[in-house]
Amino acid sequence: MTTSVPIEDNPQVSAYVGVPSERSGASTLSKLEVQITELEQRVDDALLEHVSRTTRDGAPAKPDAVNIWGVPFSRLTLSDTLHHVDDLVRSRNPGYFITANLNYVMLSANNVDLQRVNQNAAFIVCDGMPMVWRSWISRRKLPERVAGSELIYALTKWAATKGHRIFFLGAAPGVAQAAADKLSLRYPGLQVAGVESPPFRSLSAEESAELNSRIRAAKPDIVYAAFGQPKGELWMAENCDATEVPVCVQIGASFDFVVGGVPRAPKWIQLVGMEWAYRLVQEPRRLASRYFRNTVFLVGVLAREIGMSLFGSLQRPEKRKSSER
Repeated sequence: MTTSVPIEDNPQVSAYVGVPSERSGASTLSKLEVQITELEQRVDDALLEHVSRTTRDGAPAKPDAVNIWGVPFSRLTLSDTLHHVDDLVRSRNPGYFITANLNYVMLSANNVDLQRVNQNAAFIVCDGMPMVWRSWISRRKLPERVAGSELIYALTKWAATKGHRIFFLGAAPGVAQAAADKLSLRYPGLQVAGVESPPFRSLSAEESAELNSRIRAAKPDIVYAAFGQPKGELWMAENCDATEVPVCVQIGASFDFVVGGVPRAPKWIQLVGMEWAYRLVQEPRRLASRYFRNTVFLVGVLAREIGMSLFGSLQRPEKRKSSER
């Protein structure tokens, strides 16, 4: 289990997440502050909606979903997502939800285990504009992108207000604790149930059982799992019952965003689906290979869909001619 260490005094954390320097920090943090403040206003609006919302006992029903490239995306806004999390917490049934970006869709395409994980999830929110755009030509559109880098702030503020306990799990040593400390300062009512950074290697059966026991004993309502894709999603599916946690979510590099004070791309870049390019400039070594594979996958699925559409349109006149004969 990690211990709390100030970010600036922890070289490993600072080097890992890139804490802003004094020269660039002011402008970067002011931009980030504007983004977070706007996001928190949306959470406040969702909290006002929640006052008049009818609550039901028992396990919540799965929200309506649309299948995009093999992944059943729930048609949820950020506000809807927060309400559904609240329903899951209230039910006390172990479960998890997934924030799926284009990389995750690519990983799921040929992975039977991930496809099973997707089917068993409480819901899957869309964290990628290509899938949002693709839904526009279907009868059931996705209302918006729900980004994981925004969700960690929104869900933490929601949890602090509602009294939900959060367990911070994963990432490099010191990062999860630093994220918990920073979010606790921002949201004074936040209840941190625990913090752990397991080794990156596969855990033995005994180590896994002990970890689940510690999480279960902490009695969190929500677990933030920062294990990366698809390790985090597979971990949730395999362990959520043993931990008895009603809400687990794989949040990827969101701890790093929180600790490093890394702002998202400007809103107009997000809306035109170019945030990947903005992030690529920030982290070319880590993201270049992944984004190349994502692009190849995207071109491939679009080419197949266009080809099937053209083939179908050519077949229809032939069928009409046959029927006329």
